Amino acid sequence: MKVTVDEEKCCGAGQCVLIAPEVFDQRDEDGIVVLLDAEPPADRHPAVQESADVCPAAAIRLSTRG
Repeated sequence: MKVTVDEEKCCGAGQCVLIAPEVFDQRDEDGIVVLLDAEPPADRHPAVQESADVCPAAAIRLSTRG
């Protein structure tokens, strides 16, 4: 799984950080998403998928490697 984020779309809701803190963080000054791991291990895929699903701004995109 390859994760990308669109910082321009991000509204700083922070749901991704709550669901997958190993993969996402937020900037202190404005709450915009920070991607910590663009290719997380398989055991984190369900949480990353959930993060993308609940993102109110649809700022998280997932793709398969290959």
